[in-house]
Amino acid sequence: MDIQLLTQVEKQSIGERQPLPERYLRLADDEMDARIAAAKRALGKRLVILGHHYQRDEVIKFADFVGDSLKLSRAAAAQTSAEFIVFCGVHFMAESADILRSPGQTVILPDLAAGCSMADMAAGDQLAMTWRELLEMGFDLNSIVPVTYINSSAAIKASVGEHDGVVCTSSNAAKIMTWALSHERADGTRADRLLMLPDEHLGRNTGYKLGIPLDRMAVWDPNEHWGGLTPETIERARLILWKGHCSVHTRFNVAQIEAFRKRYPAGKVIAHPECTFEVVQAADLSGSTEHIIETVKGSPKGSIWAVATEIHLVNRLAQQVAPDRTVVTLDPFGCLCSTMFRVSPNHLLWVLEGLLEGQVYNQIAVPDGTKRWAKLALDRMLEIR
Repeated sequence: MDIQLLTQVEKQSIGERQPLPERYLRLADDEMDARIAAAKRALGKRLVILGHHYQRDEVIKFADFVGDSLKLSRAAAAQTSAEFIVFCGVHFMAESADILRSPGQTVILPDLAAGCSMADMAAGDQLAMTWRELLEMGFDLNSIVPVTYINSSAAIKASVGEHDGVVCTSSNAAKIMTWALSHERADGTRADRLLMLPDEHLGRNTGYKLGIPLDRMAVWDPNEHWGGLTPETIERARLILWKGHCSVHTRFNVAQIEAFRKRYPAGKVIAHPECTFEVVQAADLSGSTEHIIETVKGSPKGSIWAVATEIHLVNRLAQQVAPDRTVVTLDPFGCLCSTMFRVSPNHLLWVLEGLLEGQVYNQIAVPDGTKRWAKLALDRMLEIR
């Protein structure tokens, strides 16, 4: 994928998403960089910028902390002195930062159009309906522990927290799911099964690694009555998977792995666990973005890798390890997270210069009622090491 070409096209249509003042639409790259750097210096310790790995290079270079969702969640919770947390990521990440922030802090998302299609696949009212339908089917909700991927809305995290559940990331999913299955409640009871949402692939791949057979997993479709399942199916299930996916990671397929192996017989494939079960099984290794980075950087010189995750991370990693190691994307057309791509330098400059002028643009504020329960689920995650 020609990222530079895509960037040029995006520049032509940047004002068609979240409107920006005219003066921010057609700036030269050098001027934009200089002004962002100047605004960042002027704001000093009042500001911290968090950047997810999937951000474009033009934005990520200004981040104070770069990482995956778990690393950035911890960074957000630890930044107790900064007045402003600018999150270069997507909406659910900024919500998590607002839930974990200290009193008096303000969380900002440079472009409100930066959402997550996976997070949108689980709505709060859908989960509320799921609880009601499980009761209709005769199940004690205390026998089911919900685990939500951090790629979910604050409303979902709140419902999970209220039902004695926990948040996970791709980095700690195995540890969190293990905890959830062995966690003893105050009344001495333990869960019989987990409800994992909203990404069925992360749940399936992680559960399988933990020894849960595929025939003890069931997929709950929130758009079907009773999730499209029978009570008998759920009774047998150890793991109930919400029907959701990442539009980036499900583009990878086994045929791409086979093509890579033909071209690079000595090469290895490492896949993100949001990929399908078939891809993860066909790959040599799988793991979170942090795990992928650490594995590739720690591999012997001369290693050749195909990486099944978002193209910005793959390209950046390839540059960092060259020329000692070779890194290519598993998908020859590149898999770009279009919602992450929406955070542009233009939007970053706009919110930073707004802060200098005393204006807060795009504040993310989770309602207190939602925040209370969502924070409980996030705190549980952060406490599990």
